[in-house]
Amino acid sequence: MIQTVRGVRDIPPEESGRWLFLEACARRVFAQYGYRELRTPIFERVELFSRAVGETSDIVEKEMYVFEDRGGDALCLRPEGTASTVRSFIETSRQRSLPWRVCYMGPMFRYERPQKGRFRQFHQLGCELFGPEGPLADAEMMALVLRLLQEIGIQSAVTLEINSLGCPVCRGPYREKLTAHLESVHDRLCGNCQRRLTRNPLRVLDCKEEDPALLRDMPQMRDHLCAGCEAHFQGLVGHLERLRLPYRINPLMVRGLDYYHRTAFEAVAEGLGSQNAVAAGGRYDGLVAEMGGVATPAVGFAMGMERLLLLMDAQLGAPIRPDLYLVVAGDGPVEAYGLELAETMRSAGLTVEMHLTGGGMKSQMKHAGRSLAPLAVILGQQEAEARTVTLKRMETGEQEGLSAERLIGRVLTLLGRTDASSAE
Repeated sequence: MIQTVRGVRDIPPEESGRWLFLEACARRVFAQYGYRELRTPIFERVELFSRAVGETSDIVEKEMYVFEDRGGDALCLRPEGTASTVRSFIETSRQRSLPWRVCYMGPMFRYERPQKGRFRQFHQLGCELFGPEGPLADAEMMALVLRLLQEIGIQSAVTLEINSLGCPVCRGPYREKLTAHLESVHDRLCGNCQRRLTRNPLRVLDCKEEDPALLRDMPQMRDHLCAGCEAHFQGLVGHLERLRLPYRINPLMVRGLDYYHRTAFEAVAEGLGSQNAVAAGGRYDGLVAEMGGVATPAVGFAMGMERLLLLMDAQLGAPIRPDLYLVVAGDGPVEAYGLELAETMRSAGLTVEMHLTGGGMKSQMKHAGRSLAPLAVILGQQEAEARTVTLKRMETGEQEGLSAERLIGRVLTLLGRTDASSAE
């Protein structure tokens, strides 16, 4: 038997309802803020991510799925969404019509150790905003994130953390101070951080293997911001407080991607282990120019959909269930009558599952129960001849007979989609 590759999984029908619920909520909230969906290719040129994400990042060094096509081009499966969005922004000259607001959702790929809520093929949704450079845009982006978390019922389980990563003016001097401090405690650092020391010392700050006390003693970027970065950060804090959005400052938070600039933020949750961020983002004002475009301020975020689903309340993401299950106890004219009824109800917007493989009443009612449908419509020879139905409420077992003409109105009433007077 051929099995799935390690680190990937099927999404079975009983789970897909949760995914559809999350996607629908995301699209609704994104639209409220003026974002429209961008769909980028699943594979891109390797240099897109090595330039955008950074040569020293874990993604580029160890995690990308790289392959050579038959034409000899080095390609890779996309490991994240921002670089592809920036490439599309530059390629289509979108700087002529700023601001440009886009959202995306779909699969990403990284070769890493599978863990809770993270697979080698995983799914992200996110937004990117090009044009505005002030803290107002950062605050609106965070408000969007928290609104989406509220829509799917998990905001209370998540904490918004913010930090400033500075800019090229203040990050250079800070990096020198941090490197000097790290060299003084070199022997106390883990092996990964000893290797990062000369290549990307900021990544030491969010290492999950280091002693927290050691990290707290290190110089912090927040204490070394230039005047412009400090004003931007204070402006962001002011906007969050005016909106009454809960947050906390985490001076040790850095982003794993090199393109972040000034604002960085994460929404973190308890119960997901060390990799506990369900949303992460920030500002990347220099990335468009670095990738060959016209310098354009930008801010964005991405959410891991698998992690969001782990936190969602089970009832919010319940499996898709039909409005009613059609039980056909008979063949020939009875089946024909059932098919006709099913199509009529579907035309009225109802979700109908019909048993198509025969069987006795008892076995079909078991199928009706497993479908989780709140209602069952039962048809036999008598009902087919009289053009009537027997309607059963699955939770209480109550049954009633009524004409085919009254069926749709009665079903809508029982489902709470109309009032009784309009249904009669």
